[in-house]
Amino acid sequence: MTTATAPEAIRASGLRVTESRAAVYAALSALPHASADEVYSAVVDRIPHASRQSVYNALNDFADAGLARRIEPAGRSMLFELRVGDNHHHLVCTGCGRVEDVDCTVGHAPCLHPSDDHGFEVASAEVTYWGRCAECAAAATSHP
Repeated sequence: MTTATAPEAIRASGLRVTESRAAVYAALSALPHASADEVYSAVVDRIPHASRQSVYNALNDFADAGLARRIEPAGRSMLFELRVGDNHHHLVCTGCGRVEDVDCTVGHAPCLHPSDDHGFEVASAEVTYWGRCAECAAAATSHP
């Protein structure tokens, strides 16, 4: 993640700085892998008059501008994070839904090279590891 302030990061991505966008950026800084509803709840704590639509618009603007990344784990709500441009992957707990970042472990981006690229020019690869986090695994072991 970057050390830029919200206004610096928003401007650098080509977007206009607004109170709502700054609050969304702050929420994503504090809540990596947050759903739109989680971001909205955090924004409303800071700006009580903020609309759900303005938060959703800011999230989509951030993703479209490359400031944020959309993560779409199967069967889950879309999540957003500020960590972009490094082609990292994710661990998702099938018990509690916790999401953790995983750096690429082999080679350079895109980390994976398909056995047949079918003529595609591969720009990135996305891997999601599914399993149980330590807490959920321990709970399952202690309560069979």
